[in-house]
Amino acid sequence: MVGDLASLGMAQLVILVAASGGEPSVSAASVAALARLGVTAVSIARDPTTIALVLEGWALDATQHEAVLAALGAQGAGARALQPIVQMAVSPATPEGGSRR
Repeated sequence: MVGDLASLGMAQLVILVAASGGEPSVSAASVAALARLGVTAVSIARDPTTIALVLEGWALDATQHEAVLAALGAQGAGARALQPIVQMAVSPATPEGGSRR
């Protein structure tokens, strides 16, 4: 499959948790635990009701989401783990028969 994350070697996992009013944060202990699980990057996004943590790592095993939830202290908190289906790069289309400049 084109864009299959497994073929790229980079694992990604999205964790959704209910927003509790304050700004989301990840403690130093959580960061250390995530690093031991192979996470190399964390992005956080939110709306008024949900916080999303996007975790990426070359050594991350995205099927081990329970360990990631435990590292975040989010197990049993109604957190959901989503595994990406596809990731692709997007670039401008070239006219049919034309060359890209």
